[in-house]
Amino acid sequence: IPYQPTYKTDGLQKKAKNVILLIGDGMGLAQIQAGLSANFGRLNIINIKHIGLSRTEASNSDFTDSAAGATAMATGSKTNNRYISVDTNGKPLKAIPDLLAPFGIKSGIISSGDITDATPAAFYAHQTERSMSQELAADLVNSHVDILVGSKRKSFSENQDNRLMEKLARRGYLYQKSMVDFVSSDAAKQLVLLDDSATRRVLDGRKEMLKIAFLKTLQLLSKNEKGFFIMAEGAQIDHGGHANDLPFMVTEQHDFDRLVGEALKFADQDGETLVIVTADHETGGLSLLDAAYKRGTVRGNFSTDDHTNIMVPVFAYGPGSADFMGVYPNVKIFSKIINAYQVK
Repeated sequence: IPYQPTYKTDGLQKKAKNVILLIGDGMGLAQIQAGLSANFGRLNIINIKHIGLSRTEASNSDFTDSAAGATAMATGSKTNNRYISVDTNGKPLKAIPDLLAPFGIKSGIISSGDITDATPAAFYAHQTERSMSQELAADLVNSHVDILVGSKRKSFSENQDNRLMEKLARRGYLYQKSMVDFVSSDAAKQLVLLDDSATRRVLDGRKEMLKIAFLKTLQLLSKNEKGFFIMAEGAQIDHGGHANDLPFMVTEQHDFDRLVGEALKFADQDGETLVIVTADHETGGLSLLDAAYKRGTVRGNFSTDDHTNIMVPVFAYGPGSADFMGVYPNVKIFSKIINAYQVK
């Protein structure tokens, strides 16, 4: 059952203290509509009133991948596909957590998948190849991310730099291997590297890992008087699209939408939080052929097992949300986020 927002701070022309960016990887309008139909016409995301459209082209192609798409949102610069927060010449770009840290704003990055995958990596790492998982992991040493939650532990613990975990400990990170340990800790800096099974598909029993990680990160970072930035990714909507598997995709979209509800609820309680919900691109070229929200059924067809370049929606809620209306390139999401904060 969706959360009903109060809209008290929605659209107010004032600066935000906190920004929550929720990225549904591969989630286009058809994916949202499929989720809506399958959930009997109800979703948290459709209760958001300020809506825009993001054009997702990469520097070297009209069809973006997650690396270039996330880099655009994390750094405000277009880059080539497969590049992670470096420009087209391979020069590192500053990401949102690094730009906000000098103002005392803390950051958390969460994924329901591999934390060295392209979307989360764009917020803490800098490489010219998204598959360089160990190098991406090692880049965390120089990042300003305070909380990192996801799987692919081996990229850190069995890194070619065999002193990586020691270096991260020196940077103040408490290393956690399970959600239970994370939830029971009040440490301000945590590196939560889960078993790969913890980020299996919802259909295979992932349960509420994403929501629990998000709520704990909110609890920890909201203690910070200067504010916070959180990027949480629903990673596997994209996987369902690549697999042309509608039940896989829809259950992942529903999992992500529960995250949206928690973010809206926090924004209402807090009064100083801007929530943005978007995607890096659409995956699968999904067409809906038959749907009946009264019965909770949906039938669709995929035109590709890859990404498309159709524009993706941007939903915004809270102070400054009106700034996200209109049609604009994905890099503008970055500048709109930076502009939303009280800092200058």
